[in-house]
Amino acid sequence: MLTSTVTIAAAESVNPLIPTLPDLVWGTLAFIIVLAFFWWKVLPSMNKALDARRDAIEGRIEAAEAAQAEAQAALEKYTAQLADARAEAGRIREQARADGTAIVAELRDQAAAEAARITSNAHAQIEMERLSALTSLRSDVGSLALDLAGGVIGETLTEDAKAQAVVDRFLAELEASEKATS
Repeated sequence: MLTSTVTIAAAESVNPLIPTLPDLVWGTLAFIIVLAFFWWKVLPSMNKALDARRDAIEGRIEAAEAAQAEAQAALEKYTAQLADARAEAGRIREQARADGTAIVAELRDQAAAEAARITSNAHAQIEMERLSALTSLRSDVGSLALDLAGGVIGETLTEDAKAQAVVDRFLAELEASEKATS
């Protein structure tokens, strides 16, 4: 009998991998309670937190896109202003070149006019000095000729109008002969 009790006891021994019926009932009941708690309390608050996080991320993405669009518009505006400024600088540069060319031309004209005036004045002054020298030379030559003629004749010839006319006639003949030879 002892052997039969051991055999029956061995046959009735509990497998540690298979739970007993009361353990299954209580375990299932505890699982359902924990599942219900998570389903009604934890899961909604977790969903709220995840939704809030998603909304915050979407809001930041929208704000970043708006900021990027605004920056792009500012860049386009800046680029347009820069192009306008460069065009204006080019126009100003061309206007300055044109003004500089006009000023140089005006200064050249003024310099040419001043040079012509100075040349004209110099020619007039030279002509006046030539005539003055010629007049002075005629009177000096006339008086020397009269003195020389007086020394040859032995008498002093007075410088009257007749003597002056003789000297002028002689000088005119001399000038005419010089012009004919040249």
